[in-house]
Amino acid sequence: MGLGPGDPSLLTVRAVRVIEEADVVAYHSARHGRSIARSIAAGYLRGQIEEALVYPVTTGGTDHPGGYRGAMEDFYAESAARLAAHLDAGRTVAVLAEGDPLFYGSYMHMHKRLAHRYPTEVIPGVTSVSAAAARLGTPLAEGEEVLTILPGTLPEEELTARLSGTDAAVVMKLGRTFPTVRRAAARSGRLAETHYVERATMSGERIGPLDAVDAEAVPYFSVAVLPGRAGAVPVPGGPGYSPGDPADAAGPEGVPAGGRGASGTGSPTTAFGTGVGESDGERAGEVVVVGTGPAGPLWLTPEARGELAAAQDLVGYTTYLDRVPVRPGQRRHPSDNRVESERAQFALDLARRGRRVAVVSSGDPGVFAMASAVLEAAALPEYREVPVRVVPGVTAANAAAARVGAPLGHDYAVLSLSDRLKPWEVIAERLRAAAGADLALALYNPGSRSRTWQVGKARELLLEHRAPDTPVVLARDVGGAGERVRVVRLADLDPADVDMRTLILVGSSRTRAVRRAGGEEAVWTPRRYPVEPSGPASGT
Repeated sequence: MGLGPGDPSLLTVRAVRVIEEADVVAYHSARHGRSIARSIAAGYLRGQIEEALVYPVTTGGTDHPGGYRGAMEDFYAESAARLAAHLDAGRTVAVLAEGDPLFYGSYMHMHKRLAHRYPTEVIPGVTSVSAAAARLGTPLAEGEEVLTILPGTLPEEELTARLSGTDAAVVMKLGRTFPTVRRAAARSGRLAETHYVERATMSGERIGPLDAVDAEAVPYFSVAVLPGRAGAVPVPGGPGYSPGDPADAAGPEGVPAGGRGASGTGSPTTAFGTGVGESDGERAGEVVVVGTGPAGPLWLTPEARGELAAAQDLVGYTTYLDRVPVRPGQRRHPSDNRVESERAQFALDLARRGRRVAVVSSGDPGVFAMASAVLEAAALPEYREVPVRVVPGVTAANAAAARVGAPLGHDYAVLSLSDRLKPWEVIAERLRAAAGADLALALYNPGSRSRTWQVGKARELLLEHRAPDTPVVLARDVGGAGERVRVVRLADLDPADVDMRTLILVGSSRTRAVRRAGGEEAVWTPRRYPVEPSGPASGT
């Protein structure tokens, strides 16, 4: 049975009854013999047989030939045998477990070895996660926010990525892992939001900002709590904290003043939607240009997900902005696709007023997208003090290539066929140069309702340097509901099959297309390139 987080009064009525009626009470402990589980249940013991399951190793080393894992496997097998002996004798065994038995609990190792052999009941308990949130007095997750539970034993890079990409999180098993967890919280940009809870509901309980904790004094029974932004209250002792009613320190819509995700007050509507809000007065503004990948959330990196969630304002082309989930307290400023410069300056103006702004860009923001427009505007004298960062995303070219194999597996060039921002003569010159250099090509913005002849002209130029049967990939709406990917010969490339949502990949002279079992066509460009016998040796 689960005993809850530590306070004996948090045991369930069912757990108390089973403990009192059991013939045998079993519990785990370290070598010192003191068991937290037993101490929680002590008031309900009535002289039952006790089985202390003492770990052979916790934080120290072992001379077991199988190392730590081998020592623990033998321990669990021996412990299960001890309990089985009581069960075979007809005794009822109550195994005590802190928190909930099936949530990072030692009982699970007994369950896997015995539950299929004997009648078994698992009695749930209040978890340390629920206890920590209750003691903090802050909602963990609200509405559609996602709560992630993480063991602190994960590698730092993994912790950082997961903290960056979730709305709310609880990190368990601190102790020796605390320095790693704190670094991960800092690297994900969320350290100021993170609470520390030690021995929730138990004697010696401690609560405070994670950043203020002495790493040498952190026990195993402690957790890091990163609440969701929708209903978060300030970290005790941290920015925006008031010792009175937590709501007194909250900003509009219950978001902490100065915290990530805090919203400003209303303002007049502009061409971009909500308008420029007032500064929150607590943090310097910045602009983060975020690449969302070619389609939906499956293509979004954890870093990009975290930046979108952390922003106070989202600025972007309406179609791309619609891919980002709506979050309470966050302002959205949609605009037309043809106002990149205005959009960039609008975002910078928001940041100058202290707002944390995410400019949403599809694919990778540095590939024919918003990063250039924002940086160009940021070079103006009035914006040079505004911090600007670029968060990469999966490019449309790489996404399309992956759908058919590896057509960009060797050297390749990326070009836009749009002559809206550069003359066609420049495009044609670059097409000839890339084709003459035998580079594979990724062609963006190949056509639209107002541009219908560029694809045909590009085909003519490429056929001057490429064989008619050169593989060409037509990838439309990759990752979206209308995805369609086909492989055609260069000579058969029909401009009527191409629109603005299509990306074209043209192979080099070395690119191969082979139909595999199942009917799909695999396209790849070999990494090895032929050389003349007298030339330098080719690498792999």
